[in-house]
Amino acid sequence: MKRKKSKKRTKRSSNIALLLFFIVLAFVLFDQFKQLNIKETAVSLLPNTVSRDVQNYTPKLEKELKEVNLEEYTLVLAAIMQQESKGKGGDPMQASESAGLPPNTIQDPEESIKQGVKHFQKALTYGNQKNVDFPAVIQAYNMGIGYIDFVAEQGGKHSEEIAKEFSLKQAEKNPEVYDCGGDTNNFRYPYCYGDFTYTTKVTKNIETLTASNSDRSKEIKSVW
Repeated sequence: MKRKKSKKRTKRSSNIALLLFFIVLAFVLFDQFKQLNIKETAVSLLPNTVSRDVQNYTPKLEKELKEVNLEEYTLVLAAIMQQESKGKGGDPMQASESAGLPPNTIQDPEESIKQGVKHFQKALTYGNQKNVDFPAVIQAYNMGIGYIDFVAEQGGKHSEEIAKEFSLKQAEKNPEVYDCGGDTNNFRYPYCYGDFTYTTKVTKNIETLTASNSDRSKEIKSVW
């Protein structure tokens, strides 16, 4: 009898120990899952980083802007470059078309920066003359100076809806060229002239750059 009771006690103790082991294991796995979820959430909340190439070109952008007394727009132009090319290729400002040339004709980054600054200066000057807001000027870098006239007729304030209207109007003039490559799943379709979300994207880049250049944040606020 004593042996049977001893076996029962041993078995019960083993079951309890096994149960405790699984409970502890469950808590450990749950804690690890919670920590992993926290890390993934934190990463998803981080802003898009600006490429190293754009950061390297920023002093050249500032130098060129100083030539036309617009150095306070350095981070704005850097944000535009980030959106255009992330600083890659021979035409990082994607400025060839603004010079009346086919895309990527410019293959010298310094020439690209000069032309990009020239294009931005033209849009800014004209935008001020037409009394449109600064977001419209940024969108004009992508859609051309004609966008400023269109916004001025709509009250002077840029919006994605106005950019869509202008894009569709331009696309209808040359549907064979501005058809998003025939891809109806393209988020821009059928607004295939330019990118109607351009100002939104550049603005996010500006916010990221401003956060990493806190000493220049006042300059950004003064131009916005």
